[in-house]
Amino acid sequence: MEIITTGARLREQLRPWRAARESIAFVPTMGNLHAGHLQLMHHARSVADRVVASIFVNPMQFGPREDFASYPVTPEADQAALQEAAADLLFLPETAEIYPQGTAVTTVVQVPGLSTVLEGAHRPTHFNGVTTVVAKLFNLVQPDIAVFGEKDYQQLLLIRRMAADLCFPIRIDGVATVREASGLAMSSRNQYLSAVERAIVPRLYQTLLDVKAEVETGERDYAGVEQAALRQLAEAGFQPDYVSVRRQVDLGLPEPGERALIVLAAVTLGRARLIDNIRISVV
Repeated sequence: MEIITTGARLREQLRPWRAARESIAFVPTMGNLHAGHLQLMHHARSVADRVVASIFVNPMQFGPREDFASYPVTPEADQAALQEAAADLLFLPETAEIYPQGTAVTTVVQVPGLSTVLEGAHRPTHFNGVTTVVAKLFNLVQPDIAVFGEKDYQQLLLIRRMAADLCFPIRIDGVATVREASGLAMSSRNQYLSAVERAIVPRLYQTLLDVKAEVETGERDYAGVEQAALRQLAEAGFQPDYVSVRRQVDLGLPEPGERALIVLAAVTLGRARLIDNIRISVV
């Protein structure tokens, strides 16, 4: 596995692959890799001739009181995991390589509408940081396929919209959420959880399952279901930001007769902010 730190060297490495008409799949990450990331890598390996991964903790997507300074960084373990997953290349840039003028004055990519609801309402600058860095990485790597996890469902939709709007010739693949035995969606932030919080956290997934069951068995008072779920989470010890039933296609509010729905939630438990979602099929 090649490890490359500059855009110029990255382009040099990719040039012969393109000349040989080899397809390239790209998996962007912030490192501290877990089994969910490795599932993305396995998917990438199954759909392309070459696999490029990146590790970059993007300062633009962290708010002023968020955990940028303490975000877990594990370079040796990450490189070993990517080697085991048969990555062909790891792009490992410094911040100045991605933001040569600094983050305060950089050009910003914004997806209107989708970036201001749910996570965007609670983290107002977050998605502008995500779409900006992903657009930069897409320009650097120019992959045929890019792979993202469905745990970050709103992010997945935003990146699909951005790629379409900006005419990136890239297929965006989503990969199903990988869960711990408790049902907790795998996340690098799970390591912030204490032993006591670990005993509480399965209630998040169970609450989403409860919402799914209610809607799939005929409940159409979505606002009432959401409020009951918020109470259930608060009583369990979470600080919930939202539980929301939305359309899968665009995260709009469901219209009568909508069949493909999704319930999304965000909560804080101790130091960990956790997000999750489950698809709902209305018969």
